[in-house]
Amino acid sequence: MSSSRLGTIAAVLVVGGPALAWFQVVPPIVGFALYALGGLTAVGVGLLSVARALRGRGLATGGVLAIVVAVVFAAVALRRGGAPRINDFTTDPADPPAFVHAAGLSANVGRDMSYPPTFAEIQRQCCADLAPAHLEVPPAAALAAVQRAAATMPDWTVTNVDAGAGTLEAVATSRLFHFQDDVVVRVRAEGDGASRVDVRSKSRVGKGDLGANAARIRLFLAALPPS
Repeated sequence: MSSSRLGTIAAVLVVGGPALAWFQVVPPIVGFALYALGGLTAVGVGLLSVARALRGRGLATGGVLAIVVAVVFAAVALRRGGAPRINDFTTDPADPPAFVHAAGLSANVGRDMSYPPTFAEIQRQCCADLAPAHLEVPPAAALAAVQRAAATMPDWTVTNVDAGAGTLEAVATSRLFHFQDDVVVRVRAEGDGASRVDVRSKSRVGKGDLGANAARIRLFLAALPPS
């Protein structure tokens, strides 16, 4: 197959993979795999096309397309490339909030919903800024603030609020590929009528998350009222 045709196929995969996942024609992981395959193919074809052009053999339309797609794909990959290959983040690695309601959802049946102890040190090295929020209000008021903040998260669907346990659970759905991750927020009393808020976000698929869970926690904490 010619490099020009391969370049065109690569561009179709990079656009078509996310589109198929967004329209729910294929599962999110399949859409992402098609996107990644197209991007990697575009990088290879793009490098080959540049080499051919430097030798004076010209650039075919498919080669130009591959170069453009490769540049965009590489830029996105570099922007997300610093994230560690873990998919479960929390503001309290020593005592992470537990998933209770989420463990009973059909998508999670049979899955280990515990926080892997080995993730704690990896998270400390990459994301030391992930820390609990401290609110100067009692737990009931803090949980109400948590609910208000969760309602502002555009990709969250709140699935359970347990006032007795001081927890809120939600499912976060990514906009493009429609990956679904589980989120739990826990409120505990601190001294002098204050409250501590911890968050945990866990992907359902994949060994890495390209920084999505840590970014989600930061966004939620920023939506809470200042302490």
